Amino acid sequence: MRRSGLPLLLVAGALVASCGTSGAPEPSGSLPSIGSPSSPTPSGPTSAPSPTAAPEPGTVPPPWLGTRPLPTTSAGFGVRRPTPPELRDRSFTLPDSLAPLPGNEFDAVVADPAPDDVIARSTWAPGCPVAATDLDWVRLTFWGFDDQRHTGELLVNRSVAHDVVEAFRQLYDARFPIEQMRISTKAEQTAPPTGDGNDTSAFNCRPVRGATTYSQHAYGLAVDVNPFQNPYEKGDLVLPELAGAYTDRSRRRPGMIFAVGPVVQAFADIGWTWGGTWKALKDLQHFSQNGR
Repeated sequence: MRRSGLPLLLVAGALVASCGTSGAPEPSGSLPSIGSPSSPTPSGPTSAPSPTAAPEPGTVPPPWLGTRPLPTTSAGFGVRRPTPPELRDRSFTLPDSLAPLPGNEFDAVVADPAPDDVIARSTWAPGCPVAATDLDWVRLTFWGFDDQRHTGELLVNRSVAHDVVEAFRQLYDARFPIEQMRISTKAEQTAPPTGDGNDTSAFNCRPVRGATTYSQHAYGLAVDVNPFQNPYEKGDLVLPELAGAYTDRSRRRPGMIFAVGPVVQAFADIGWTWGGTWKALKDLQHFSQNGR
């Protein structure tokens, strides 16, 4: 196991608040009758509970996220639908599925090769174009849309594990926000599409979209970053299917990738190419070692 990063001591503080009440002593003698001018009356101002501010649009995941399957096309994709209002300015981060890496700076831990239990919950199966022993399990930290440090995981080809860590180190330094980072599963491959997924991921043993040849993801040599904010576009096809609001790249929102920006630069620095430069289609989320 290899560790990359500069873990620091995490200092936690506790804020203790105290409150009390005080009152005057009971008067001696007989109690006055109710309504008497001498009856004690409450003193001091009364306070009403402060209203709770409504969260900013897009900062809280809708309760239906990932639960509403779309009808499918003959090609097996979901039918494209308008972006729901709750997702037009998507800027929430989902809970981490891993224990946090220690410290409060960037950190990454590479397991070479990936443990058997990690391979078992991935999309790897006999017949995939890469051996399971050639895949590394990378746990690393990233910034969420909530401006908090999070821990995610990637499954990548061992030949690029160090480079991928370096690219995400740069994104961390730039505080580029990511919603979720986890390993794709077999169940997700066969589940009906909901069109609202947004996992930053790498290895996925699947063919190129709309083709039969293997994707670079099937070799662990490609990474998708914030797919919802950076959709795949080919003609009328948009993936994720509910991400049409993000095909308008003139309206800049957090998590989007642009030609001049930290994400393209970080991957260019390790020699990878961005799918946003392709001519026949735009794969705005996609980075790969060989440009495919």
